[in-house]
Amino acid sequence: MSELPSLALFGTSADPPTEGHRALLEGLADHYGQVATWASDNPFKQHGAPLELRARLLGALVEAIGDPRITHEQALSSPRALITLERAAECWPGRSLVFVVGGDLAAQVPTWWKAAELLQRCRLAVVPRQGFSLDPAALEAIRNLGGQPELLHLPVPATASSSIRRHPSPEQVPAALWAELVRHNLYGLGQQPSHSPR
Repeated sequence: MSELPSLALFGTSADPPTEGHRALLEGLADHYGQVATWASDNPFKQHGAPLELRARLLGALVEAIGDPRITHEQALSSPRALITLERAAECWPGRSLVFVVGGDLAAQVPTWWKAAELLQRCRLAVVPRQGFSLDPAALEAIRNLGGQPELLHLPVPATASSSIRRHPSPEQVPAALWAELVRHNLYGLGQQPSHSPR
């Protein structure tokens, strides 16, 4: 085992980033010591904004958090998690890598490309989300592929990007993102200047 601190790898659609993303990134940094995050191109999801713009929003959130333990590493992004893991292993040789997924995505993990190989090459942390029940069968399917999922309970508010896309909720979107949201009139939030930062 390496004596270096673990590195949490957290890809997210960031469509848009929310106060929940902020809380999760901060919680991962406290738990693991270092976090690399990127806007992902999840082939199982429909996205409301193009990847380049979602990456810019996530980068703005990381910059606003201002914690050197949390870095935005967009070069890790790939539709295939194993490719992301290989890129991370090249960037941080010798580090114990922890691939982090939300509880709502746990059931997808066994369907990922070369999922068994991925699970053999890293630790998998599952963060249950408020408002989403975690199916024990999903964790069992991961174990059947050789994974040992770590349940990580972090105080993350029950915000969801998908609900913001359906029903704009300005208070759930970090203030640092407003300039980009208004510029591109994203998610209907740019039409609500009364909620923009002073």
